[in-house]
Amino acid sequence: MKKMNIVLAILVSLCFSMNAWAVQSATKEECVIKSHEAAALITSKGLAAAISEISDPKGNFVWKDTYVFLMNLDGKMLAHPMQPELTQLPHCLLITDPTDKAIFVSFVNTARSAGQGWVEYMWPKPGKKSPSKKITYIYRVPGKDLFVAAGIYVGGMMY
Repeated sequence: MKKMNIVLAILVSLCFSMNAWAVQSATKEECVIKSHEAAALITSKGLAAAISEISDPKGNFVWKDTYVFLMNLDGKMLAHPMQPELTQLPHCLLITDPTDKAIFVSFVNTARSAGQGWVEYMWPKPGKKSPSKKITYIYRVPGKDLFVAAGIYVGGMMY
């Protein structure tokens, strides 16, 4: 009977752990909502305030296991809460994923042509070296040569 209780306790614990894990993963819908919120922030408070807020790794635009970043249509990263070093580059257009996809070129092209959409690519999860499949929602800020974006890793959490 004792063994049965231990097994049952382990199974219950695993179920709660799996539910907690599921709650921690951002959804595609949240990426869309947060991107639109970031665009509204740019429109209402201005670019400088938005850069400051989007850049904050403990701010409103970092949630669950993902974040919003901000770029211009020239491929310059203006705000990135997880990899602020990207903002120091003149542009990100030469960065490719392991499949040689120019991911930031794809982001810019999506923002320029469609104004919004999803881009699929490979990118390492924070703290990891090996890349994982990721999809990112791109949303051009209305009336601006800027876009905001947020993505999720396919098949698992970021952290």
